[in-house]
Amino acid sequence: MQTAPVETMVTPPDGLQVAAWVRLAQAGDSAAYEHLYRAHVGRVFALCVRLSGDRTRAAELTQDVFVHAWRKLALLESEAAFATWLYRLAVNWVLMSMRQQRNRSKHESGSDVLELVEPVRGRRDDSAGARIDLERAIAELPSQARVVFVLHDVEGYRHEDIANHMNIAVGTSKAQLHRARRLLREVLDR
Repeated sequence: MQTAPVETMVTPPDGLQVAAWVRLAQAGDSAAYEHLYRAHVGRVFALCVRLSGDRTRAAELTQDVFVHAWRKLALLESEAAFATWLYRLAVNWVLMSMRQQRNRSKHESGSDVLELVEPVRGRRDDSAGARIDLERAIAELPSQARVVFVLHDVEGYRHEDIANHMNIAVGTSKAQLHRARRLLREVLDR
């Protein structure tokens, strides 16, 4: 596998379908798994960046997700559901990592306050377009608001699922989404 995420999708060679790659990878074919990696690494990396707010950390998380997926691939029952399974695994992995980091921070500082991510600041680059502005704005959100926003508005999770994953109340999820949207509007209107 590669060490840095590739942002492009790879088309299966010779008409080989993703389900066939999954079956081969489940049988231990590392080349087939590399094809799966290349086909999905861009989206997994983008998800990790949005959830973590840190490209360096996201690269580490992406690698961790694919290592974990390789170990758990035999448990996947439906080859057709590989992408859904992989993205859910990625979300769970990032949230678990964030929880562990928060717990370490609480233990070290004795505080129960969520650690905020340092904002990514810089001059607005109009030539790069609105997408970069939005990515920067998402990165500036406080961690809990950012995670709820990405899971709900980008990935399509329901508030009940988000609350369950994050061990928060459904009302807290809704409040964090409202907060995230408000903060995004403020940042994008600067």
